[in-house]
Amino acid sequence: MTRKKLKILGIVLAFLLCFPLHFVYDKFPSFITSIFAPINESIWEHMKILFGSIIISGVIQKIIVLKKKLDFNNICFSNFIGAISSIPIFLIVFLPIYIIIGENFPVTIFIMFITIVLAEIIAYKIMNKDNLGFENITIILVIIVYVIFTILSYYPIKSGIFIDPISKTCGISKEKL
Repeated sequence: MTRKKLKILGIVLAFLLCFPLHFVYDKFPSFITSIFAPINESIWEHMKILFGSIIISGVIQKIIVLKKKLDFNNICFSNFIGAISSIPIFLIVFLPIYIIIGENFPVTIFIMFITIVLAEIIAYKIMNKDNLGFENITIILVIIVYVIFTILSYYPIKSGIFIDPISKTCGISKEKL
């Protein structure tokens, strides 16, 4: 398997993982699922979907690399950078469109797909570099991001992208604004 094929597989996996990840908290509401899945329909909570789907896809890619004994560098770190990059990429593209046309499901899905493609391209570029030496700290970085997601789910900023446009609430407490 080539690096390109691995990253194409990563795009497909990450995109397909977005859909079940969206409904995890609704089906299994708990503290654990609130860490990894959106707890409401706010734009911010949906960043967990992008980040998580790319991270899970990256874990699967790492397993493939290990099983096939491929000599690829920076697999974990490159997927982390791709996943964390997906958040500003999505927001930069999505927010102006959202302000102009409002919520449009097909447009949102298309933007998510393009974001995943761009994130995997970033990961691909990093994967092609010599060993950067960050593989061992990647799990710590992922944990830090999920701690931030969790804090902002339970103690959100009460404005903008943190507001659920349907319920007009913020965070898991469902505090009305």
